[in-house]
Amino acid sequence: MSNGNGDPKELGTFLRARRAELAPLQVGLPDTGTPRRVAGLRREEVAQLAAISTDYYTRVEQGRMQASVPVLEAVAQALRLTDDQRTYLFELAGRPPIEPSTRAGRTVTPHTRRLLDQLTESPALVLSDTMDVLAWNRLAAALLVDFGRIPEEDRNYVWLLFNHPTLRALYDDWESGAHACVAYLRMHTARRPDDPRLLRLLERMAHHADFQGWWQAREVAVQGTGNKVFRHPVAGTVVLDWDTLTSSTVPDQHIVIWTAQPDSPSEQGLRLLTAAAATGRS
Repeated sequence: MSNGNGDPKELGTFLRARRAELAPLQVGLPDTGTPRRVAGLRREEVAQLAAISTDYYTRVEQGRMQASVPVLEAVAQALRLTDDQRTYLFELAGRPPIEPSTRAGRTVTPHTRRLLDQLTESPALVLSDTMDVLAWNRLAAALLVDFGRIPEEDRNYVWLLFNHPTLRALYDDWESGAHACVAYLRMHTARRPDDPRLLRLLERMAHHADFQGWWQAREVAVQGTGNKVFRHPVAGTVVLDWDTLTSSTVPDQHIVIWTAQPDSPSEQGLRLLTAAAATGRS
């Protein structure tokens, strides 16, 4: 996310503004009652809260030293920064922020679920960076598999593509689709190589020769757009374009939507599938 350049002058101004907003009692420090020349926390108090030396913090605030990532994390916590302020701090410092595992948002917001439900003519689902299937609409379940019947541990698109016979058989060119998914997954490792869900998935996929070969090749790709040919028992052979929309508020979540060309046999196939899903026959 960061280009590594940073802006030391603005960083210092930003830090001074944030510490000026805080009183000692707000951050658990005693109020000695001694009059302060300026409002807010002193530099030494921020340094104390961040468990670093006052000289180190002063150099950072004055733009004379580039803080390490752990120090920036500690300062962000000391100053009680919001998520947006924390992101801004790292941008100003020219550092990529640590992405805690708790930030890999697994909770889909109500308005995202509502969006999925209102897409009645297009299959759509929400994937995490590790390709976990977090949410889906009725047409996605009808086109692919009924994700609601799959145990949560197995509800991962890569896992299902290699291990679920129904999903695997749907792909007209399974090898190409599976290879691409492995490249998407590999891209994720650059951001969070120690993600426990990623490590668990890699452990479970250890016995798949195709997966291991593609994984070791270290080919990478970003989910964007493309098309897939599905051979479906209800919809028939359909050619669907897919697009990926990434949430600006939860960048770990990606909405994948499949659509068909207007007035095409594939559009008619989706209509058949929609009707079948409405009656529970898909």
